[in-house]
Amino acid sequence: MARLPPAARPYALLMRADRPIGSWLLFLPGLWGIALQATGWLQGIWLTLLFFLGAVIMRGAGCVVNDLWDRDIDRQVERTRGRPLASGAVSPRQAVAFLAALCVLGLLILLQLNMAAIWLGVLSLLPILLYPLAKRVTDYPQLMLGFTFGWGALMGPVAASGELSWAMLALYAATICWIFGYDTIYAHQDREDDAMVGIRSTALKFGARTRPVLAACYAATLLLLALTGWLSGLNAWFYLALALPGVALAYQVVRLDIQDPAHCLVLFKLNREVGLLGTLAILIGRM
Repeated sequence: MARLPPAARPYALLMRADRPIGSWLLFLPGLWGIALQATGWLQGIWLTLLFFLGAVIMRGAGCVVNDLWDRDIDRQVERTRGRPLASGAVSPRQAVAFLAALCVLGLLILLQLNMAAIWLGVLSLLPILLYPLAKRVTDYPQLMLGFTFGWGALMGPVAASGELSWAMLALYAATICWIFGYDTIYAHQDREDDAMVGIRSTALKFGARTRPVLAACYAATLLLLALTGWLSGLNAWFYLALALPGVALAYQVVRLDIQDPAHCLVLFKLNREVGLLGTLAILIGRM
């Protein structure tokens, strides 16, 4: 960030380029799908590159949309009042122009995929636009994020095979449960500020009951991944390798302390490794 020209820094901050974990977590469900359905290494590597670039750009676009919705609220929350729109470093008109530029780049990447994946990509704009609204109207905005961030679990396999199957739907359901869990951990960082400004979340909804809810979400994630493997005909090694992300998920449940926001962030970030280990398990299952 420090090496960017001063004029570019507010826009990089607006798209959260300084916090790449969000791009990773948007990318990983697509990587699971690519690993599951790619017809060969060359196709897999090409799609992985496209999906990674697309995740960085579209996560940035989603952050701009979120900050346009939330700029007044962000000024009231300690962790977010320094964001470019909330602080005035970027005007709403400039943010909209930047959003348009990001969407054009995202479209150029999307057009490299097959037609079925292109239409799925277009449909993904709906949850992207609706997610910032969810925290105002429901106690479960983390579920809406699951539908949004998990979309790659549908697009990845469709980009690789051109078809939608029951295995892909099971994979999508697994990602929704996973995202619901880890974003609930993340939401505990802002629990008190959210209550003060009227933002709703599963952290506020569940409070001290978060641990059993998280355990249920992560158990469902693993069961649905196992179902995905069965429907896809993966070999027995997949189920053994699935223990690797399983240990990382169990660690989060055991170590969760909702009174320690800093450690909640550490546990949240651990999900990058969960996603990579899940990819490894799928690749092992295809050998």
